[in-house]
Amino acid sequence: MEISRKNHWETVYETKQPNEVSWTQEKPQTSLDFIRETNLDKSAKIIDIGGGDSKLVDFLLEQGYENLTVLDISASALERAKIRLGDKADRVTWIVSDITEFEPDTTYDIWHDRATFHFLTTEDQINQYVKIAQKWISGYLIIGTFSDEGPSKCSGLEIKQYTETTLENQFQKEFEKLKCINEDHKTPFETIQNFIFCVFRKR
Repeated sequence: MEISRKNHWETVYETKQPNEVSWTQEKPQTSLDFIRETNLDKSAKIIDIGGGDSKLVDFLLEQGYENLTVLDISASALERAKIRLGDKADRVTWIVSDITEFEPDTTYDIWHDRATFHFLTTEDQINQYVKIAQKWISGYLIIGTFSDEGPSKCSGLEIKQYTETTLENQFQKEFEKLKCINEDHKTPFETIQNFIFCVFRKR
């Protein structure tokens, strides 16, 4: 299962350009706003889970954040981001890992994920993610998933939809919900995908 999941994403990133995948955002404004609203300083440790070749890291570097990590299951995705960033890539920590097998060596002030959580569809995978998040987040969890108004599949894979309540239920043991919004994401194909985006703070 883990191997086939990795192979799926390696193939996607080896064969498709950013304008050929639905999740591409020219500027991830909601994510940037939520990160700014934590009011943490620029030395905060931030990790982007399932960051792939997302441009979030470009904007955070531009804004002066100094302690950035991007994790993705696909080495090809991270390679693409590194090439895009050029010399600036050296200022980022890059980790190739399936999130359910991630073993960090540090805690994170901000854990951002708008890509990964909704792809975890079994109870075991979800519980493992939550367990890792509880252990390694010291500050804020910013998470975006497909809402119950959003797609039921992405990139050919089944996903799990969430509402504000069901998302809060997954994390409420260790995290306090601060804010949730619904957001329409316009894909490069001009279709609309509805997301639920929440910010939680570690209790």
